[in-house]
Amino acid sequence: MTDRRRNRYLGAAAAFAVCMAGTTLPTPLYGLYQERIGFSELMVTVVFAAYAFGVIGVLLLFGNVSDAVGRRPVLLAGLALGAASAVAFLTEQGLAWLFAGRLLSGFAAGLFTGTATAYVLELAPPERKGRAGFAATAANMGGLGCGPVLAGLLAQYTARPLTLPFAVHLVLLAASFAVVRALPETVPGARPARTARPRRPTLPAEVRGVFVPAAVAAFAGFSLLGVFTSVAPAFLAEELGVRNRALVGLIVAGAFFASTVGQLLVPRLGTRRAVPLGCLVLIGGMGLLALSLSTRTLVPLLAAALVGGTGQGMALRGAVGEVAAAAPAAHRGGVLSALFVVAYLGISVPVIGVGLLAGPLGLPDAGLVFTACMAVLAAAAGAFLLRRARALG
Repeated sequence: MTDRRRNRYLGAAAAFAVCMAGTTLPTPLYGLYQERIGFSELMVTVVFAAYAFGVIGVLLLFGNVSDAVGRRPVLLAGLALGAASAVAFLTEQGLAWLFAGRLLSGFAAGLFTGTATAYVLELAPPERKGRAGFAATAANMGGLGCGPVLAGLLAQYTARPLTLPFAVHLVLLAASFAVVRALPETVPGARPARTARPRRPTLPAEVRGVFVPAAVAAFAGFSLLGVFTSVAPAFLAEELGVRNRALVGLIVAGAFFASTVGQLLVPRLGTRRAVPLGCLVLIGGMGLLALSLSTRTLVPLLAAALVGGTGQGMALRGAVGEVAAAAPAAHRGGVLSALFVVAYLGISVPVIGVGLLAGPLGLPDAGLVFTACMAVLAAAAGAFLLRRARALG
């Protein structure tokens, strides 16, 4: 096997990263949209959550469709939806267009999340399965981190802050479309895409024991990323006086890049121990976030992004590894999609809760309620999985 064939999984991972970057492009731009259109902080969280609801809807209806029709047609459809999202933002003429753009990006991410993870793993030769597991989860989190960095830099230092980020993303999506079309299909006997039918993700009996605690840990970790992506820019601007959009993008991206670093630690720890240890580190990040919110200081917020992101990455890669290993090959795409359904509920439900509480309590106190609740969830999931790891030796 040539090096080119052995490294095909990297092409799929690159397309995965490009798609996910589009979902966080608006993060440093919400303040500009608020000034231009005029809406509250609660509406920011609702617009943000439209993306998560789009992801969840697609995962619930089409989460395992790639197990039947193949990975490539599903990913190509996801890239097309990502392009439609970029066009909606480029032609934005009010709040409805923001909702449409976010919802379309959610549809794209929903098609990509479980399918691309399975595709990257399946394209890798046996001796590179470990690298492929990291490539898949790093593409997910790294792509999410690249979005606010790209948009923040272009918004701060160019004359077209609300259009240029999405124009650049359209070019990247076109290149990714060409890459995915050139890759081989990995599902034996894949049926034509027109035969796809909505089916809810299923959980085979052999997966259920590890799925629930792993999903709770993923929920808590993604909730932290959701808060950094949706309301952290407002906290930085209103409470800390940080209004440089490039800097805001870098701070938010720090959580996602730290997540990628956390994933690098998992092979040394083993997936069985990575989730409970990741939960412990995640709780530390929640504590630092609470410190920043209560003291209105920047340094603990930076530390919270790095520490919390590291814990989230450890827990996510450990959860994906444990669940993928337990799932039968014929159901792997659907099972991974089910895991990400729960994870994306973490991005939407707590974030809207913070938006609702921000009115009567103020943003810092609303954030403190959030950190307390998510720390309890992470502690419960970590304790359960730690006992399970000890029981299994």
